[in-house]
Amino acid sequence: MKSIVAFALFVAVCASAQTTKVTRDPGPKKAENVATSSTDWRTPAEISDYRTTPRYAETMTYVHRLAAAAPKQIKIETFGATGEGRDLVAIIVSKDGEFDPAKVHAANRPIVYIQNAIHAGEMDGKDASLALLREIVVTKKLANLIDRAVLVVIPIYNADGHERFGPYNRINQNGPEQMGWRTQARQLNLNRDYMKADAPETRAFLKLWNRYLPDFFVDDHVTDGADYQYDVTYFLDADAGSYQPVGEWIRKTFVPQLETGVNDSGHLIAPYMDFIGATPESGISIGQSTTRFATGYINNQNRPSMLVEMHMMKDYKTRVLGNYETLRVVLELVNREADNLIRLNREADQATIAAKNSRTIFPLLMEPSGETQPFRYKGYKWETGLSEISGSMRTTYTHEPVELDIPRQSSLKVTRAVTVPAAYVIPAQWTTVIDVLSAHGIAMRKLTASWTGVAEFYRCQTPQWAVQPFEGHHLATWPRDKRNQRGEACEPVREKQTFPAGSVVVPTAQRAAKIAMHFLEPEAPDSAVAWGYFDSIFEQKEYGEAYVLEKLARDMMAKDPKLKAEFEKKVVSDHEFSANPYGRLNWFYKHSPWWDDRIGFYPVGRLDSMDGLPLAK
Repeated sequence: MKSIVAFALFVAVCASAQTTKVTRDPGPKKAENVATSSTDWRTPAEISDYRTTPRYAETMTYVHRLAAAAPKQIKIETFGATGEGRDLVAIIVSKDGEFDPAKVHAANRPIVYIQNAIHAGEMDGKDASLALLREIVVTKKLANLIDRAVLVVIPIYNADGHERFGPYNRINQNGPEQMGWRTQARQLNLNRDYMKADAPETRAFLKLWNRYLPDFFVDDHVTDGADYQYDVTYFLDADAGSYQPVGEWIRKTFVPQLETGVNDSGHLIAPYMDFIGATPESGISIGQSTTRFATGYINNQNRPSMLVEMHMMKDYKTRVLGNYETLRVVLELVNREADNLIRLNREADQATIAAKNSRTIFPLLMEPSGETQPFRYKGYKWETGLSEISGSMRTTYTHEPVELDIPRQSSLKVTRAVTVPAAYVIPAQWTTVIDVLSAHGIAMRKLTASWTGVAEFYRCQTPQWAVQPFEGHHLATWPRDKRNQRGEACEPVREKQTFPAGSVVVPTAQRAAKIAMHFLEPEAPDSAVAWGYFDSIFEQKEYGEAYVLEKLARDMMAKDPKLKAEFEKKVVSDHEFSANPYGRLNWFYKHSPWWDDRIGFYPVGRLDSMDGLPLAK
């Protein structure tokens, strides 16, 4: 969650390294976590009175027990494997045994995807899902939850992280006694991997997603952050990149019924809270949920996506039961709103497919607009004071309830947008970029022969790369001083280029076009450029010797007084430039015909039409 806990997480890593180790096998089960008879359907967490959560093997034992009790309603599917070789397991639940996604969609039945333990220290949703499935298929108390809906439940997504089990993995979290770890075996955070798809778990998810194409997505987490009365918080993506009627349905229909249903169950729910400042009165911020995140990715797949964040300071029993009630209410809503949900999803797909015909404007970057709405906040009183340990202000929370009105940012404004082209064309040599798009299930066609034609390209300023790695990459970004007056770091240019046979054409007239655009538009926050797939286009490969450039500079200034004046002005106005001897000489190299005009040239073309291309059928 928030970066302010980075040091705490570092301490947790060190402690964990001394007390736990990664193992393939969870070891012997404790007797207290084993059902006492064939009629005892308590989950392992319930048997321990929520002191513990089951390991991978014990979880799978319960999952297979559920399947054996309801073989006509449950199908267990292995959809991939982790880096350490554990099976990734999905539980498919259907009232009549129809598990074929094509037939389910044809029958106008919504598919709901429930993902648990992507951060495997946050496994409340896993234990809530096991109990919920029991009430659906064994006791039948909640059999109505699959009247229309078909469920795809992932009990443990980050299975390797789940088995890095220990008591010191979540310093901010109140129970259970032991839990898994945040990242998978390669130390990748799977909830930052949806766009770049580095992890085997992500690649397996993408295949499963494209096969089932769910209508509603739920991602269960446990939050970090402030202490407050709510035990459940949530976030639903519906920004300017969404199909707006879906956003209206979320705001006017789904959210009011969700909050009423969860609150009526005895739990307290509120929108996800990330405060603008250090304490609650500063207000609640919002931001763009980009495609690296599960919910941002699914939103750009034209499907409603809901983040569930149980509150870390509540005890484990309260959190699991709150997650259970939240999932119950969500499924009741999806069954009740099935026709509207399916219709809106289909309309969103059709609007995306048609966007290239109308040259629709597609937003890439968004930030808070400055608009706010009052929010009645139910928290605990807090105190601030100077810490003699950190040397800065610290916040402490009491358990004395307090209610106050605070501002909540209510909208995002688009700061960078592009028109939707008919297609993109990627030169054949950029194989890693093509591979990522293929993993996402993006429809592509190959050129059967070399093709020369005019397309729109970008010439980009050299970005800044992060000094520290982030998820195995050094992210590239353009600060404001690297952008022109229109806010562009990459300026469009129309040029004639030749693409070799085997180059890939990506039509935008497809359902998942938004994913392709977020990866192929260089200024998108999770683009291939941002993740470093095109770093080499910004590298200078030929250099002039100083004594050669000295002569070149003097000749150029003698022939071009305007160039001489521009150079002299830059020397006076730019101290960093002025203090860099080779940089001053290289400036003339950049203004000469010797300069490599491919530096900063983004080689992916935007096409107005696919007519006349030699495409494979």
